[in-house]
Amino acid sequence: MSNATKYALEAAFKKLLLKKPLDKITINDLTGECGISRMAFYYHFKDIYDFVEWVCLEDARRAIQGKKTYDTWQEGLLQIFEAVVENKPFIMNVYRTLSREQIENYLFKLTHDLLMGVVEEKSDGINISEEEKAFIADFYKYGFVGIMLDWIKDGMKEDYDDITDKISITLKGNIGNSIHNFTKRGK
Repeated sequence: MSNATKYALEAAFKKLLLKKPLDKITINDLTGECGISRMAFYYHFKDIYDFVEWVCLEDARRAIQGKKTYDTWQEGLLQIFEAVVENKPFIMNVYRTLSREQIENYLFKLTHDLLMGVVEEKSDGINISEEEKAFIADFYKYGFVGIMLDWIKDGMKEDYDDITDKISITLKGNIGNSIHNFTKRGK
């Protein structure tokens, strides 16, 4: 299945979500909307939830592409919020249908990559283990995901620019400080 076909499935899926909830969309609905066979769908996705995860991760990849550096991570966070707002019917539908754990896992994958890029950059040339780097990225990831889930749960009413600014103020310099603190541990 080409990327064009996958993107066509994604567009059809988002169109269908405007009409009915995720748990009412069938593979037949999706493939019929795209004009592909069910077998073509199942060749690449085990079920609708596997497909939903791919859609989420693909949206995320596009949102933060090239924004995984210290100088651009705030823009990456802003783009994550923008991607969620642009796909609000999809996100709200998925949020109401899937378990909180599934939504968390999607957001964890998304933000971990962004934050890990920043941690990698800030720790370049510093003696810190991969495990410690991952811990730092995970620590900040959990904070961001919690804030975003609350924002989604509340209907995305608060201005995400304001949230991004608050996150930026909170994190400014703290990732570097966390890395520095790990290098001083035990001394």
